[in-house]
Amino acid sequence: MKKVKLVYNPNSGEKSIVNKLDSIIEIYQENNYILVPYRLSKSNPIKDAFEDIDDNYHHILISGGDGTVDMVINVIKELDINLPIGILPTGTANDFANALCLPFNVKEAIENIINSKPRKIDIGKVNDKYFINVASAGMFTDVSQKINPEFKNSMGRVSYYIKGIEEALHLRGFNINVKSEEIEYRGDMYLMLVFNGKTAGNLNLAYKAEVDDGYLDVIIFKVTPIPKSIPLLINTLKGEHLDHINEDELLYFKTKKLTIECSDDLTTDIDGEKGPDFPLEIECIKDGIEILGFN
Repeated sequence: MKKVKLVYNPNSGEKSIVNKLDSIIEIYQENNYILVPYRLSKSNPIKDAFEDIDDNYHHILISGGDGTVDMVINVIKELDINLPIGILPTGTANDFANALCLPFNVKEAIENIINSKPRKIDIGKVNDKYFINVASAGMFTDVSQKINPEFKNSMGRVSYYIKGIEEALHLRGFNINVKSEEIEYRGDMYLMLVFNGKTAGNLNLAYKAEVDDGYLDVIIFKVTPIPKSIPLLINTLKGEHLDHINEDELLYFKTKKLTIECSDDLTTDIDGEKGPDFPLEIECIKDGIEILGFN
């Protein structure tokens, strides 16, 4: 029987994966696969999960949120492991799974993975680190980094909203310099997002993005007086902001590669984890990984 490597984060979401492990193993065994689990923890490096990887493995199954998927993909790219990936979206934030329209029911997700063929999709790369969903900087982008892990695991998605409200009370702009083949922009912004996926914080911000078109979708919310920002905020919440663009307020474009500089003390975020320091060299890696369960 073929093997499947399961890499799971026991603390993701509300720790639901822990109670589902036996069911997951059962489903795989019924389909003639041997599941080899690896439990992520602070004391066990992710690389150790792949020490036994050989030709007997059929795919890698990742259970967790965006941060877990991001970390595992960075390791398998570093180790040059070319196996298809299946995702069980069991984290607090599952924006990438939403972009792929993956089911959140574990049984349904596994059946889709087992009965599908690998499909190539893009991933992003910022400096020397890969990302699956979004690289960002500015207001609200490091909310996940600031939340106490125990609070996030106990409160789930609500913890993001609470921290986001705190951020909104201290609204400030940042000066950036963006260069690509399509556009150059130097000015102040509240928030900048570079998407491979579609959503961030479950908001459908990059609804025109495609995960297999070879492009990243860049959205920059410029600094404007608060009264003028209200229509943009309303359109954003309605998911219509990319159809009613005022370039004095919002900049949106697709690109294969861009450079971003920032003179302010600004933290970057990649899929909910701390990203590299500026300057940033960001590019789309066309067909960067193969995904199972995505049709």
